[in-house]
Amino acid sequence: MALAKPMYLQLKEKLEHEFPGCLGICGEGTPQVTGFFEVTLVHSKKRGDGYVDTESKFRKLVTAIKTALAQC
Repeated sequence: MALAKPMYLQLKEKLEHEFPGCLGICGEGTPQVTGFFEVTLVHSKKRGDGYVDTESKFRKLVTAIKTALAQC
């Protein structure tokens, strides 16, 4: 039985598929606290946005990233 990929890796793959070659995505583990997930200036689990576990949350990220890329 294969283990499911961590949510971070699942989201990373979806965003890389949505924006091929446009994003630099990295992760940093936290030894004392698990479950923090930040997309700088867009999404913060610590500020109450929760996991990116629904299509609507994913689309919100995509929209914010597209807006940010258009300004570059």
